[in-house]
This record gives sequence, C-alpha cells and structure tokens, in this order.
Amino acid sequence: MISPFTITAKDPSCKARTGVLYTRHGAVHTPVFMPVATQACVKALTDEDLKNAGAECLLSNTYHLYLRPTTKILQQMGGIHKFMHWGGSVLTDSGGFQVYSLSKFRKIKEEGVTFQSHHDGSKHLFTPENVIQFESEIGSDIWTMLDVCIHAKDPSKHDAREALNITKRWAERAARAYEKTVPAQQITQQADGSFTVGNSLLFGIIQGAIFPDLRKEAALHMASLPTHGYCIGGLSLGETLEQMNAAVSAVTEHLPDGKPRYFMGLGTPVEMLNAIERGVDMFDCVWPTRVARNGMAMTSTGRVNIKNAEYRTQDIPLDPECDCYTCRRYSRAYLCHLYRSAELTSHRLMSIHNIRFLIRLMERAREAIKNGTFLSFKEEVIRKYQGFK
Repeated sequence: MISPFTITAKDPSCKARTGVLYTRHGAVHTPVFMPVATQACVKALTDEDLKNAGAECLLSNTYHLYLRPTTKILQQMGGIHKFMHWGGSVLTDSGGFQVYSLSKFRKIKEEGVTFQSHHDGSKHLFTPENVIQFESEIGSDIWTMLDVCIHAKDPSKHDAREALNITKRWAERAARAYEKTVPAQQITQQADGSFTVGNSLLFGIIQGAIFPDLRKEAALHMASLPTHGYCIGGLSLGETLEQMNAAVSAVTEHLPDGKPRYFMGLGTPVEMLNAIERGVDMFDCVWPTRVARNGMAMTSTGRVNIKNAEYRTQDIPLDPECDCYTCRRYSRAYLCHLYRSAELTSHRLMSIHNIRFLIRLMERAREAIKNGTFLSFKEEVIRKYQGFK
C-alpha cells in the first residue's frame, strides 16, 4: 500500500530523519508533536491557540468520542474537523489503551473487547471492525487499529505474548475492514514529490511490551500488512529508559523506511529526542498540558514550577528562548500570581507555552537533522534541560 510520506533528510550519524506526511487536511512535517484533543478539545486551548503554536496534527480518541458526544453525532455534525473548527489533520487513537486503563470491567475475547463506560457503567463492545467504522464516522484523517495493551512495567512474557497474538489477529481483521470502508485508494503523487490524499489513512499498532524479540516479531508482522504507517504502542508506561530505547530500536530496525513511525503517548523532551535518534517520526501526549494545569512548565534550562515563591518577583519570561504567546507577553511573576490565585487563565497560558515548547523542539530537531548535527543538538538540549554544567 502506497504511503503519502516523503523522507526529506536523514542524519548520517544515526537513524533520525525528517519527512512530510500528507493527509486530506494538509502536510504534517516530521518529526512532529501532536497535541492531544482527547474529546475534540485540547484542554484550555482554542483552535487559534493551537494554530499560533504551530500545531499541524491533533490526536483525538475513539473511546472517548464514541461515548460522548457519540460518533453518530459527530457524523451528523459533519465530522470532527467541522465540529471543533480545526483545519489541520486529526489522528484518532483506537481506544484500546483507554479500555485498558479506564474501564471498570473489560473482557477480551477473539471477537473483541467488552467494557463498561467510565461515565455510567453501560456495557459496550469494541471489535477491530466496528472501531474502523467509528473512526470513519468521526471523520479523522488517520485511523489506528484496535489493539491489546498491557502494562510495560515488569509484565510477564506470557501475558505480553498473549496480548501480541490477539493484536496481530485483530490487525489483520482491521486491515480488511479498512479496505471495505475505503475501497479505492485516493492517493496521487505529484511531480514535486508531494501527495494529494482523498481518503483517511490507516496505521497499525505494534505491541510486545519490553521484550525486543516480541517487538521484532510484531514489527515484521505489521510490515506485512497493508497500512500507511506504524504506531509503537504499550510504552512510556513505567518501563526504564533503557527498556524503552531497546524496544523502540527493535521496532524501527525491522520496519520499512518509507512509512512514518508514531510513538504513542510520549511527550517528554529527553525521551522524544532519544526516539527520534532511533527513527521515530511522530509523538503525542497529554502530559504537557496536564502538568501545565498544575503549574509546571518545560523550559530550555529545565522545568519551572511556577507555584514556587521564588517566581513571585521575577520580571522575566518563563523561557527567554521561547517565542510563544505566553513568553512574549507575560512574566513569571504574573504567571505565578495567576496560578496562586487559582485563575483559570493560568491553565491556558501555561498550556500554550508547553505545547509551543515541544513543537518548537521538533522544529529545531528537523533543522539539526537537515544539517547532519542531530546528535550534538540532542546532547546540548538534554544538557541544558537537565541542568548539567
């Protein structure tokens, strides 16, 4: 299956690369951080805030949208883009992780997974086939397959094997369901190397927990299926950095170059840079906005907890190197006052900064890759961020 993805540069010293992924709603430049609009909204932010921060693609969640407002209502409203007034691309997570983490009850069978809504306890069934249908009703640009997620911290290999086996079989069913839902590929490459895309894309999810041999097996299996890209799932869930890096390497070493690789649920700078070094292209995470609402900002010289008394009289930006709306207009002293006064504006301004910080980090990473200096760039960013002299 042709993937509307073009690699534009590779760093000769590692596996880092830049690229462009084309969807029905435009170009997504990689490496990319995708803000999380779980329920068709990035918490505390408007579409204008996201555009001004440089966001090109958002992540929404099939589980949450299926339950509320329901995918049928989204379809009636003309799809998620019109519903939330967003002109960029949207990727939908299949909801497998949310079923795993939020449901009071879940039971996995060959047919699919039954679960109870965390809202009202009502029972529901997700199958590989109906998740594809739900994503079609949502109207997102990139659909992901239903998978079985297990905790990556100290899992048993037996449980990881069982989860992977079901995920592989579900992936094959999801691929067939996609071909029935989108029977004719509407992807055309132009003379300049860009793509015109008329249909939603399909990404498969690679599991295997922290076991490199299972990750390799999962990657080879997914590479054999007709997909437009790959998701690395089931990581950033408590495993060590070494385990994460080994699992990522085991995946990327066995995937074809010409399709994008997406690390699901990763949004911390050091870990993102390590993954880019290993050939990962796409990231998302709720962490940047979640910690922003709790007063924590990422800056070029490390984390700032704006609630701390030391910032009450600092008449400087959160990060003098940042070009975001918050840093261009407001001081640490003002942001400290807003947070300590429980003003909701604090949530918005801190979230704008954290989202822009990661998007700008990806912009800088792309420039370093093009210049062949990614490893030195990574080392310098981490040195400053972690406060090493």
